[in-house]
Amino acid sequence: MADDHDDGGFDGGLPESLLPYETWMEDAYRDVMLRALEHVSREGLAGGHHFYLSFRTDWPGVEIPARLRAQYPHEMTIVLQHQFWDLNVDRARQCISVGLSFGGVGSILTIPVAAVTGFADPHIQLSMRFSTEEEPAESGAVTPPETVSEEEPEQEAPPSDAAVVSLDAFRKKGPNPR
Repeated sequence: MADDHDDGGFDGGLPESLLPYETWMEDAYRDVMLRALEHVSREGLAGGHHFYLSFRTDWPGVEIPARLRAQYPHEMTIVLQHQFWDLNVDRARQCISVGLSFGGVGSILTIPVAAVTGFADPHIQLSMRFSTEEEPAESGAVTPPETVSEEEPEQEAPPSDAAVVSLDAFRKKGPNPR
């Protein structure tokens, strides 16, 4: 006997969401990053906290020295730990600015929030990756992000066992296990 029960289009997998949950979640994670940066801009870094901030150097509105843009044409990671200054989050303009020294030359970097691809606080093994809403036209091969730190002795690399927060962890695909 055929089952006349209407399953509402549910065929064992979850239906496609008509609400933009992924966008809302990414916005919430970006807000956590901005709150952390705002807190540090007011209070300074406490204890062993320090930040890795990865961003697209080819994103419109990114302001970095030309030599850094030439060295990191696609993406780079900066470390905010000991020697940075004037950290500012401008929510109205949706950008972050910070002063760092590269090769002994001080520079103010301006990074649109939409250009940020990653944020980490290795002290607590927190790591977040972000997608970019629209990608600028590529002018060549994609290169992996490189870490640039302020004038300091060897910086620690992000821990390999860091808890990476990925939106994929919250996406449910396939049948719902019970």
